[in-house]
Amino acid sequence: SFATSFPIPLASLPGDLAAAACLIPCAIDQDPYFRVTRDIAHKLVPSTHQLKGKPALIHSKFFPPLQGSAGKMSSSDENSAIFLTDSKDDIERKIKTHAFSGGRSTAKEQRELGADLDADVAFQWLRFFLDDDDELNTIARDYGSGSGEYWNTASVKARLVTVLQDLVADHQARRSQVTEADVDEWLAVRTLAPPKPRVCP
Repeated sequence: SFATSFPIPLASLPGDLAAAACLIPCAIDQDPYFRVTRDIAHKLVPSTHQLKGKPALIHSKFFPPLQGSAGKMSSSDENSAIFLTDSKDDIERKIKTHAFSGGRSTAKEQRELGADLDADVAFQWLRFFLDDDDELNTIARDYGSGSGEYWNTASVKARLVTVLQDLVADHQARRSQVTEADVDEWLAVRTLAPPKPRVCP
C-alpha cells in the first residue's frame, strides 16, 4: 500500500500502516486500473482495512494542453503549457499563439453561432484559474453566444493572459523567498505529525 511504502513519514499514524487509507489523486484515464483493483485488492489487505480493500475514486478533470484535448503537455514542448518560470511576455505569446480556439472562422459566424466552449482552451483554463464565478459565467454567456464584452477569442485569451501573469508572478515572488535551509527542511526524512482532530463549532 501507499502507507507501507513510506513507513518513516507515516510512522506516527495510529495502528497498522497496512490498514491505513490514503487519498491518491488521478484523472479519468486511470479508472480501468482502479476497477481491476477493486476486484482483487480485498484479497491483499487485512480484514480490518478501513475500506475492506475496495479503493474509492474521486475523478478529477483533465487539464488540457494549449494545443487542445488532442495534444499532451510535455516539458519537451515548451509551447504545450505555461510553466511557473515563464516571463509575462512568454505567457502572453504562448496563450495568443498556441492556445487552441473554439471560436468560429469569421467574425460573422462567431456573432451568429458563438464559440465552442468545450473545445476552447482559454475558456477551459479560466474555469480552473478564474476565482470570480460571476465573471466566468459572463464570459461563458458572451463567448458562447458571440455577444457582449467577451464575444471573441481575442478578448477571452486576453483575460486568461492577465489571470496567469498575476498567478505566476505571485508564485515567482514567493519562490524567490525560499532558502536552501527551507529546501533541506522539506527534503529531510522525518515523521509527519498526525492530523489534529477538527472541532466543529
